[in-house]
Amino acid sequence: MGGRRGFDVCDYVAEVMGAGDKAILYVGCDSQNYRSYTVYVTTVVFRYPGSGAHVIYRKEKVPRIEDMWTKLWGETERSVALAHLLREEAGVHVEQIDLDFNQDPAHPSNKLLSASAGYIQSLGFQSGAKPDLLMAAWAADALCH
Repeated sequence: MGGRRGFDVCDYVAEVMGAGDKAILYVGCDSQNYRSYTVYVTTVVFRYPGSGAHVIYRKEKVPRIEDMWTKLWGETERSVALAHLLREEAGVHVEQIDLDFNQDPAHPSNKLLSASAGYIQSLGFQSGAKPDLLMAAWAADALCH
């Protein structure tokens, strides 16, 4: 997963989805703290059942966010904003917003799962969380490192 090609995400997604292929769209985000900054990667995954997937992404560097709630809520906000943009501007259906949060209460990210999933569902989207298969969150995680 690499590349530097710039494009309008709505135009690109509409073009790919209009090409006749039966892609299923997933959106996700992950973040990683480094010394003085936090990196957010927001992804769109075009899944072609039985034929693989195609990933596009945006990488963003912001001043370091120490607070876990704020950092993870930033993932939710970025995912929701992108899914909403794709639905409203590109006219495409987003199958699921992948949250890089864990359903197991032993994990710190679980504290945000209910709030994030509820927010996402209130806007008419479906959400997924670990341990389910989360292609968009996985891709975002790989691109953060």
